[in-house]
Amino acid sequence: MRLLTFRRNGADGLGVLRPGQADEVVELKQPPDMLTLIEAGDEGLTQVRAALSSSRPTTHRLQDIELLAPLTPRLNIVAIGRNYGKHAEETAKQGKDPEPPTIFTKAITSLTHPYSNIAVDPAISEQLDWEVELAVVIGRGGANIRRADAAAHVFGYTVINDVSARDIQFGWGGQFFKGKSLDASSPIGPWIVTRDEIDDPQALSLRLRVNGELKQDGNTRDMTFSVDAIVEWASKGMTLPPGTIIATGTPDGVGYIRKPPEYLKPGDVMETEVEGIGVLRNRIVSAVSQRVPAVAIP
Repeated sequence: MRLLTFRRNGADGLGVLRPGQADEVVELKQPPDMLTLIEAGDEGLTQVRAALSSSRPTTHRLQDIELLAPLTPRLNIVAIGRNYGKHAEETAKQGKDPEPPTIFTKAITSLTHPYSNIAVDPAISEQLDWEVELAVVIGRGGANIRRADAAAHVFGYTVINDVSARDIQFGWGGQFFKGKSLDASSPIGPWIVTRDEIDDPQALSLRLRVNGELKQDGNTRDMTFSVDAIVEWASKGMTLPPGTIIATGTPDGVGYIRKPPEYLKPGDVMETEVEGIGVLRNRIVSAVSQRVPAVAIP
């Protein structure tokens, strides 16, 4: 199932794409939001199936609604650094790759909607960069999750772009959190695809385009740490509650490594794609002309 959060006539709602009909959204009356649905576990998914099988559901055409970030988690986004071999090579200093994986977080206020504009403010950063990533959404929470049990804790998958202000990330003394947490800078969505829809999370292509030009072209099979290993490592000594978002790392092709370096500027259109899930499309605008609200914190 493809579960989404939308806005129509000023009101937010929860919906599911009707299987086999990519342009029809069935509105869910219950649960009230995505996080509640995830926390409800099997009961929540049963309610979704009941809505799909209803004889008189409330439906909308996809083009008639505004897609929002599908989920706002309670805690920061968990992120994995240097998780693709070529990307690790292009960013590595002397020495071998880190073991265990590099784990950091992003503020939930960095999230924005799948088709929203992203504002560039040169007074804050002049080096805004792109990072296409597969995101894992935790369903059943837990700590110290064994790798063999990790799949059972996954609710589904979505697309995230871990947009990074490189001058802050590297120029402020190694501020990964700050450099990757600018307000409304990281689009996510366009929906969450439930775990059963993805046969193998380690066989998905990832692509990033700027103005139609391919910048990143990778595959999750090249991850140093697979999804189940990431869940195991991230949960060691730390509870992952339902609704936790884990950004699993980006392949090579980021802007700051290019010669000369390339950064996002007003007018650029960025497309972020993960196979089997969907595409985010975001235009870069000047912060002077448009202030983009971050995803609201509940």
